[in-house]
Parts: sequence; C-alpha cells; structure tokens
Amino acid sequence: MFEIYWTAEARANYDSLKGNAAHLKQYKAVRKSINLLAQDPRHPGLQTHEYDTLKGPAGEKVFEAYAEQNTPAAYRVFWYYGTSRGILTIIAITPHP
Repeated sequence: MFEIYWTAEARANYDSLKGNAAHLKQYKAVRKSINLLAQDPRHPGLQTHEYDTLKGPAGEKVFEAYAEQNTPAAYRVFWYYGTSRGILTIIAITPHP
C-alpha cells in the first residue's frame, strides 16, 4: 500500500472535480483510480505507463494512469514515485487532449 502525496495543482484538480455536480462521473472514476494506485500502481485497469515528456522535480520518471477509457476527454492521473519508499506523488489530473 502506497501513501499518496498531492501537489497543489493535483489537489486543486481533484477538488474541482469533487465540487462540480456536472463532473460527478469523472470524479468517481478519478477517485477509484487513485485508490487503485495506492493499492497497486501496476493494476491492469490503470494501464499505467511512463510518460516520457514529463519529469518530476528531481528528474523522477512520471507515469500516466487511466481514470477513464473509451471516452472523449477521458481523465488521466499523472504521478511519480516519491522521494522515499512507499510514497506516490500525484502531480496532475487532467482530461486527455
């Protein structure tokens, strides 16, 4: 089980979804994906893969996890392994362009 840390941007993205009734479905999908990330970042449903164009603040590999699939503008969760063992840092929650 991983402990989840949030950047201010990721927390703002999450809170924005949470507080908007029009995005309830997306919020639930993102919440589920974050729970799965905390349990197993390699869970097959997340389709986690490295995202080459982003790096963490200390050059960490950044990964993309799917919160939704087969949906226009499906939400994705971007994260990296934290500075110590057992920590994941979520850096952004965004709709797929």
